[in-house]
Amino acid sequence: MWMSLIYGKVFAGTAFRLWVLSVTHSNPDCGDRLSADIGASYRRDGFIRLRSLLDANEVLRFGKEITRLTLELNTQTKPLAERTTYDKAFLQVMNLWRNSETVKRFVFSRKLAKIAARLMSVRRVRIYHDQSLYKEPSGGMTPAHADQYYWPFASDQAITAWIPLQPVPLEMGPLAFYRGSHHTNFGRDLPISDESEQQISTAMEDYGFDIDESPYELGDVSFHGGWTFHRAGANRSSQPRSVMTIIYMDAEMRIGQPKNSMQRNDLLHWFPGLSPGDLAASELNPIIDV
Repeated sequence: MWMSLIYGKVFAGTAFRLWVLSVTHSNPDCGDRLSADIGASYRRDGFIRLRSLLDANEVLRFGKEITRLTLELNTQTKPLAERTTYDKAFLQVMNLWRNSETVKRFVFSRKLAKIAARLMSVRRVRIYHDQSLYKEPSGGMTPAHADQYYWPFASDQAITAWIPLQPVPLEMGPLAFYRGSHHTNFGRDLPISDESEQQISTAMEDYGFDIDESPYELGDVSFHGGWTFHRAGANRSSQPRSVMTIIYMDAEMRIGQPKNSMQRNDLLHWFPGLSPGDLAASELNPIIDV
């Protein structure tokens, strides 16, 4: 029985499989010990990669429905050459769970929610929203950024699960993380743009936050915090890169005072009828029982 935890990556044999069982069935032999190790890595690095976390055939099955809905509901019609840097990065459609019972079962996964809760050291989580990211063949890079720039939260207790719906080799633009970058305040006022790519990537090098860029196999899942800086390369392959993300927040999260126009828009869109100071708990933000 072995487990190696190195630089935010998990490569695991029997011990990791037991830990995966423990997040659903509370295995008393090793679940708490291993989850503590993984949690320490996450707190240090700001992200974690969990290899073969999900059954590959199940991901393929759910992925067909997610990709179908993404293309059906997408409103982007401009050719790639006419789009902004942001829009070249991917087609994106949010809250697919409200359009499909199949997708809802995937997004409401207790296994994924349990891991999110443990990584944040909270009892329960709510869904903020899901987000399908479809990087077309020849789709552009995703500039360096931190997600929480966009979120009107009163704390940083939020985390994103990044779930590729096919293998993602380097030429398809896998998500890459600046290790430990959540410990700096630089760049937290920058939206996704050419400027964020240039300024953040330069600052990360200056601060010594090395980038972790690794391929994903089908069934791999990564989790990263809201202030962890990350980017993705262009899709240089002839195939689309289809990814599903799920953003979780502490079930006790309060809405913060919006700091920019993006957060004001998110407040109106994802917390209808709510105001700063309220519990972040609209009908769009159900608790996932774990």
